[in-house]
Amino acid sequence: MPQVPDPAPVPKVPPATPGGGRGIVAVLAFAGITVAVMQTLLVPVIKDLPVLLGTGVADATWVMTATLLAGAVATPVMGRLGDLYGKKRLLLLCLAVMVGGSVLCALTSALVPMIVGRALQGFAMGAIPLGIGIMRDVLPAERLPSAMALMSSSIGVGGGLALPAAALIAQHADWHALFVASAVLGTAAFTLAWRICPESPVRAEGRFDLPGALGLAAGLICLLLPVTKGTEWGWTAPTTLGLFGTGVLVLTGWGLYQLRSPSPLVDLRTSARRTVLLTNLASVMLGVAFYAVSLVLPQLVQLPTATGYGLGESMIVAGLCMAPLGLTMMLVSPLYARLSTRYGPRSTLLLGMAVIMLGYGGGQALLSAAWQTAVIAAVLGAGIGLAYSSLPALIIGAVDPRETGAANGLNTLMRSVGTSLSSAVIGMVLAGTAVPFGGVEVPSMTGFRLAFLIATGAVAVGVVLAFFLPSGLPARPEQALTAPPGEPAAPPEDPYALTGRVRDAGGVPVAHANVTLLTPGGVQTARTTADEAGAFRLTAPGPGRHLLVASASGHTPRAVPVHTGGATAPPPVELVTGQTRAGAALTP
Repeated sequence: MPQVPDPAPVPKVPPATPGGGRGIVAVLAFAGITVAVMQTLLVPVIKDLPVLLGTGVADATWVMTATLLAGAVATPVMGRLGDLYGKKRLLLLCLAVMVGGSVLCALTSALVPMIVGRALQGFAMGAIPLGIGIMRDVLPAERLPSAMALMSSSIGVGGGLALPAAALIAQHADWHALFVASAVLGTAAFTLAWRICPESPVRAEGRFDLPGALGLAAGLICLLLPVTKGTEWGWTAPTTLGLFGTGVLVLTGWGLYQLRSPSPLVDLRTSARRTVLLTNLASVMLGVAFYAVSLVLPQLVQLPTATGYGLGESMIVAGLCMAPLGLTMMLVSPLYARLSTRYGPRSTLLLGMAVIMLGYGGGQALLSAAWQTAVIAAVLGAGIGLAYSSLPALIIGAVDPRETGAANGLNTLMRSVGTSLSSAVIGMVLAGTAVPFGGVEVPSMTGFRLAFLIATGAVAVGVVLAFFLPSGLPARPEQALTAPPGEPAAPPEDPYALTGRVRDAGGVPVAHANVTLLTPGGVQTARTTADEAGAFRLTAPGPGRHLLVASASGHTPRAVPVHTGGATAPPPVELVTGQTRAGAALTP
């Protein structure tokens, strides 16, 4: 084919990430852990909240409920806003709001301001899908599996590690110090993200669906509020049933509106795809399993030994027994990357759920000493870490690159729904099986064992769902080409798939070059990293003309126009970079 002159100017391409993006991964993971801490920050003082706030037990529970509801609403909304207006920008907004909420809580002991501050803290949960989206858009392909695994697991890591730290602070300082600490963490995360994380160049088209966001918020609140308060209100009370019914009606109307909207908040057609739908349903089951251990083990460890089964340990010891849950979730991220690369995220999801079932099964017998609870927490953390790490890879492998924020936001929401269901169902079981002790009712060993059985059953349902997921590795843009070294793969059948290789003017392959697909207007729609032999593969989001750009450290970026959507797949493209500005032209 004849040579094609370089476009002038070459569209701006995201630079190669220094060090493979390790600094970015560390900062985003730290931000994810920081916002996840908000979920369990007050667990050590939860029983004392009525006295601390000068209110009744029923009103004090709103301090915890507000965080849950705000986080559930924020995750899909912030994900969509990030897709439209910039993921880093919205990530910084989430962290700033969290800091504001922490400062408000640190300065008050009144109920209403405390609820408002806790809702602002919960709002920050939108940072999780935003961080996953940034990783998807800017990191080299070889760094993505472990990076997304760590970010996805940060929900559990933050919750697990926060318990002993919060218990230590609550036992030796004024309880407001918990919020001072969270404000410091949030400020540090904001500063690091602002200085180190790049803005994602990927933007979705369209506008923000404000009616859709309001409808989703109203439906979620009506649905989740009776789930979290049903035990207190009564499951057959008019308020509980009325809110359930209203939530179903609102969400049904919201779904019909989303199907007709030209720029929906959540693309329900995409969400109905087999991979996305089954992954989200499995996420609900994993949320149930994750929260069950957080409800059972701390109570068991702190119950008096006079009950016959309580371990009689302090709040700090209970927190330390839970710490392995978060630590092992963090440590399995590199293991996940290796397993997922070889066997695919479906296999790691199934393996993780099998380990969870093993942990809960062992927990039926190993509950007689503090060290045994720590072992159970470690096993469950490893399983939950593997399972949670698989979720973003499954979602990203099934959606358009411009929808990753919203899609992962919805997935994070599904996990929140699971934790809410776990709190409601297991709370009801523990209350229903409580036994009298010292003039009050305390959870029984029967209740603890039933809670573990419920969690095991939820994971079993998740295993069934996961078996219907597509097996193998998802053929998505972030994967490098798996051709023999030096040879571009044969053109695939997909008419939107682009393959080829990157070399310099002397014919030497450019290893790990960034290959980016842009619209004619310069908007990035796909990105991948070439392998050691310069070979690459990525998938265009649809038919039409595009610009394929190669860039690498020490090389001048070069671009070539390509066309997708024909009857067959486009032929392999050869991208020839220059080592100086006067380098060789790019030839298709």
